[in-house]
Amino acid sequence: MSSRKQPVGYLPDERPPIVELIFFALQQIVVMFPATVLVALITGFHVSTTIFASGLSTLCFILITGRKIPLYYGSSFSYIAAIASIMGAEQFSGLTLNEKISIAQFGIVMSGFISIIAGLLIKRAGKKTIDKILPPTVTGSIAIIIGLSLAKNAIENAAAIPANIADGQMQLAHNMAWIISMITLFSTIIYSVYLKGRLSQLPILFGLFTGYLAAAIIGHITGIPFLVFDTIKANGLLSIPEFTIPKPSWASVAAIMPIAIATIPESTAHIYQLDIYINALAKEKGSKKEYKIADKLGLNLIGDGIGDIISGFIGGPAGTNYGENISTMAISKVFSVPVLISAAIITMIIACFTPLINAIYSIPTAVIGGLSVYLYGVIAAQGIAIMMDRKVNMFKSKNLAVIAIILVIGLGGTYGFTGNGMIPMFGIEIPALATAAIVGILLNLLLSIGDKAEEEEDARETN
Repeated sequence: MSSRKQPVGYLPDERPPIVELIFFALQQIVVMFPATVLVALITGFHVSTTIFASGLSTLCFILITGRKIPLYYGSSFSYIAAIASIMGAEQFSGLTLNEKISIAQFGIVMSGFISIIAGLLIKRAGKKTIDKILPPTVTGSIAIIIGLSLAKNAIENAAAIPANIADGQMQLAHNMAWIISMITLFSTIIYSVYLKGRLSQLPILFGLFTGYLAAAIIGHITGIPFLVFDTIKANGLLSIPEFTIPKPSWASVAAIMPIAIATIPESTAHIYQLDIYINALAKEKGSKKEYKIADKLGLNLIGDGIGDIISGFIGGPAGTNYGENISTMAISKVFSVPVLISAAIITMIIACFTPLINAIYSIPTAVIGGLSVYLYGVIAAQGIAIMMDRKVNMFKSKNLAVIAIILVIGLGGTYGFTGNGMIPMFGIEIPALATAAIVGILLNLLLSIGDKAEEEEDARETN
């Protein structure tokens, strides 16, 4: 009689062998890096400091949450408009870059306290109350719009070409970028579907290497510089991050602090995604241990808030736990906390060495785009998984209303108007994803009035 094969994968409290652990950690870094660096570039924050802050905040998050929640902390897109408004404010126009960053830092640090307070309230309220406020119709829909709102970035990155291309080579460069991104995308999918055993846990890294090799070959044949190794120019090997200290500012608090409220539904969606996939793997592996990740929402928000305080205190942007990293864990079935600790430490080391930063920067944008098409799609698919796992009744009018409103406001606001993810309303601009989440929560609570009476009536009829 043939013995049944042991399923491949690592649960949060399991540690892979050292070589595997390093490769898994690198895979987590690869998917985190582009978005985290992009936030720094858009807001004007120092890139190396942002990278270092991401690793340090992740490490602190994992330790503060008792090594129970496998999440990676990266720079959040939700805060971009608020931070940019401070960095570009006319009242601060005469200040140096570091002075502007210091002012923005104060708002980022204070936003961390909002997440901590929310986490403490959620821990006190209990899961039953949270499920009423944030049911799967809300958290699942939010996960869907998070993934789909990033679709534009993925497709644009897939077609991205190097800077300073001659006009005569422009069309060729665009065509080659599409080829590189498609090679990356389809090789990653093939690796994730057809590789078996230990190799099946590294599809993102293998896809990256395949796309990188394709870019190197195509660049050599066409002369188009898809690989560039001197993005960050420095005289020495070491490139110590430039740390700055927060400077109190009420303008910064007013602009940045409220955004923390809008990120709570996003964090909730991430926790529910993790809960589904980790317990599915535990069941598959025959583990008797139940990983109650969904019950740790309050703890997650406390850790997230402390991550913001730490990042903001040394000069990094505000952040959140990354959906890209969750997608990578779902695809590879590696939810190991030691892997994320290693990723955080390696990220901090990378931030201090110019050649290592340039090695990451040398990954062509088209390769990142190919990976992103898959990863962002998986984030959206996880939202569907949340609703399927919680058996959401899609024939119930209330559920359809909540889901419909969140999807349309979130996606319509992301891609409409100026396409910057902001909705102009009553003379102000409000973030689309945050608005969709808040409206969805309020609509669900409003339509839930009378639910208890309806349930009791159904129960009486059944009896």
